[in-house]
Amino acid sequence: MVLFPPPTLVVEGMARWIESGDFVIDLWTSVRRVVVGFLLGSSVGVIMGVLTGRVQLISSFLSPVFHILRPIPPIAFIPIVILWFGLSETGKLFLIFWGVYFMVWISTHLAVQNVDKGLIRAAQALGTPEHLMLKEVIFFGALPVIFVGLRTSVGISFYTLVAAELAGTVAGVFFRIDIAQQNLQTGQVLGGLLVLGTMSFAADRAFSALAKKLVWWR
Repeated sequence: MVLFPPPTLVVEGMARWIESGDFVIDLWTSVRRVVVGFLLGSSVGVIMGVLTGRVQLISSFLSPVFHILRPIPPIAFIPIVILWFGLSETGKLFLIFWGVYFMVWISTHLAVQNVDKGLIRAAQALGTPEHLMLKEVIFFGALPVIFVGLRTSVGISFYTLVAAELAGTVAGVFFRIDIAQQNLQTGQVLGGLLVLGTMSFAADRAFSALAKKLVWWR
């Protein structure tokens, strides 16, 4: 029963979690971390992806560094993040940023490099300046693929949330799962996992709907 709790025990664990008042706090804390970390990582990732995809000099310097750093999982940074930032929120946002940034960067970098060359040559023939070329031809041409990377990063942000909340905290969905596991409250552990899965699913569906409206031409 401890290892494989029945559904009634999961419901009871969830009910106690909600009644205690911790559920709303934990949910809000985790959602805030994911949203802020995702926005920071995706914004910087898109900017750097456009630069490395379009400017060969920048790509020559930065792309090799990014390719070396990209395979390092966020959870490997927990010890050094605690040393750098202590148990502050900055360290947790850094871990989510790390997980999101490289996926968005590589998708944007490749998308920019693979924009239809015919469109670029046509714009150049018409005398389009570089800033308009980036904004109206390259960026919009790459946007469908960029959104694929962004949508993938939505899921990644929830994976890295687990690592972030392992780095010392007093609130959060996975923090509550960890506490329940230490107390052998398997029902609440499974309930917390269901909450994490539901959060990730809802975020993915919402982003998919947003992408269909914003990238209607793909």
